[in-house]
Amino acid sequence: MPQRFHLADAGLLSVHVGYNRPLQPLTALLCPKFGNDSFMSAVDQLFADLRSEGRKALMPFFTAGDPDVSTTARVIQAAQSAGASLCEVGVPYSDPIADGPVIQASYQRALDRGFRLQQMMDLAENLKPDVTMPLVTMVSYAIIYRVGLEKYVQQAKAAGYAGAIVPDLLVEEAGELSKICAAEDFSLVQLVTPTTPRERQVRIAQSSSGFLYYVSVTGITGERVALPEDLVDNVKWLRGQTELPICIGFGISGPETAAQLAPVADGLIVGSAVVRRVHDAGDSDTAVTQVTAFVKALRHAIDNASAEIE
Repeated sequence: MPQRFHLADAGLLSVHVGYNRPLQPLTALLCPKFGNDSFMSAVDQLFADLRSEGRKALMPFFTAGDPDVSTTARVIQAAQSAGASLCEVGVPYSDPIADGPVIQASYQRALDRGFRLQQMMDLAENLKPDVTMPLVTMVSYAIIYRVGLEKYVQQAKAAGYAGAIVPDLLVEEAGELSKICAAEDFSLVQLVTPTTPRERQVRIAQSSSGFLYYVSVTGITGERVALPEDLVDNVKWLRGQTELPICIGFGISGPETAAQLAPVADGLIVGSAVVRRVHDAGDSDTAVTQVTAFVKALRHAIDNASAEIE
């Protein structure tokens, strides 16, 4: 079993390598067709389309199986109708990596109800007729490793997922999975934290595809009123090191926070605020109503903020 680490420790590992120019993702080196029309995952296509339209991605996060798989399917469809660009589907795991209390609790509720990995696969399969936006899994590397790297990617892609966000994947161990994902046109999204040394951020970008997940704050997921003052400068620096879209997550509590970050990001990820609304709704119909209203408000705020800088 590979070593696991807490996301807060991601910035403690340092590799002393200097770079003078933006670098291509590692997948470009591992797979010759990367960057050509023949290699374009659904996530790549999404960001190409959004860029041509001058729009930013809105990516809500839902925990698979909380409160049940049927409700998860309904709120994903509702999010798409309300303006979401892509949805992250969290795979419940008993050892949370960087999840705050809201998402931790949602994982535990799903596990307590007997949620299994196959249900996550079935969820995407059943959504194919109705959901056209990309779906990506938020999944621990320990789960991928246990299933088998190639088997997990192939099964997830066949089910209908366009990629995976793997928060506990060490960049030193990313090469094999990165190569497999490139061969399958399956995006491998990795995280950069505020404490990740800049040399290491470049290495993470090299072994990622689809987009980079920039963690806005140090610590765990959760809604915040204020975000770090140096966030904008840090994202701008990273943008100069990679051609990958940069999406910001952790701490986005609502439309106001989203509007603050929209001008600097290629996309925004909203997790705890969405999961909390699904749970507090109490029933599936109310959850759909709450998610629809919240995603519409986020979409409106992001579009307006983006338009102001044009």
